[in-house]
Amino acid sequence: MTFSGISLGCGNFGGIGSAPEFFGQGISEDEAFAIMDRAWENGLHWFDTADAYGGGRSEQFIGRWREARAPEGLVLTTKVFHSTVGNPDDTGLAPPRIRRQVEASLARLGVDRIDLYLAHEPDPETPVADTIACFERLVDEGLIGAWGLSNYDHAGIAEALRHGRPAAVQNTYSLLDRSDEDGVLPLCIANAISYVPFGPLAGGWLTGKYRRGESFPAGSRMTQRPGPYERFVDDAVFDGLDRLREEADARGVTTAALAFAWVLASPGVSGAVCGPNRADQLDPIFVARDLVVTPADRDRVASFFS
Repeated sequence: MTFSGISLGCGNFGGIGSAPEFFGQGISEDEAFAIMDRAWENGLHWFDTADAYGGGRSEQFIGRWREARAPEGLVLTTKVFHSTVGNPDDTGLAPPRIRRQVEASLARLGVDRIDLYLAHEPDPETPVADTIACFERLVDEGLIGAWGLSNYDHAGIAEALRHGRPAAVQNTYSLLDRSDEDGVLPLCIANAISYVPFGPLAGGWLTGKYRRGESFPAGSRMTQRPGPYERFVDDAVFDGLDRLREEADARGVTTAALAFAWVLASPGVSGAVCGPNRADQLDPIFVARDLVVTPADRDRVASFFS
């Protein structure tokens, strides 16, 4: 199966990613249902989660939505590495742990098979060959359709390729984070690996919500988990955002739609994961699907942040 297109990211359902301190917070089940309904009605039939998102709540919300809606053709991605209970001693990609975690994910999602199962990050304590052998057994048993890697660098993916071929790679990629262009993307292209990044809006930075000289909005990533994004608090970034806003205004679209479309138009990119916190935040994503970004457009927009 080839993995391409836009995937609905469910990382904030019932929490904020895999962070134990936020388990039980994040997007409520009712809002999660509204988001999934709007996504489904508008043709987003691929949902992306992880076993530890919200301490298992994300998978549970999806499972209950699936049971209530009985959708035909839903494609599911989930991931394994982090603890679902916040136990730092219960992490990793050791085969016995993968086996335990995949069975728990299947139960929470209410399915017999997960379409795409990702290693959520590298495990230095477990040989890559052992992890991949376990993934391949799960494929053979029909418990997963395919496996892939998330948050792996060029060296990590190259090592994995010595033992098998991942169906997909999911790393961060956006106008503000293009590091994968130097090695990961060419490697994926050369090996026919789907590259479906997360973070195409750089934690909200490319939506226009953060303004030069203004306080960060309450409840935003910059007030909850600012660490990955603090490097964007820079005049050069704000200058680029101003230019992005001008370009978006000239097209009659939002900066979010333009930034997302830029990712979709990037060479070697098979799709992208969107992660709305409200159902209406999907609207720019729907616009982005149909927004034409030529190679010349893409280079010009990228130059805003050079």
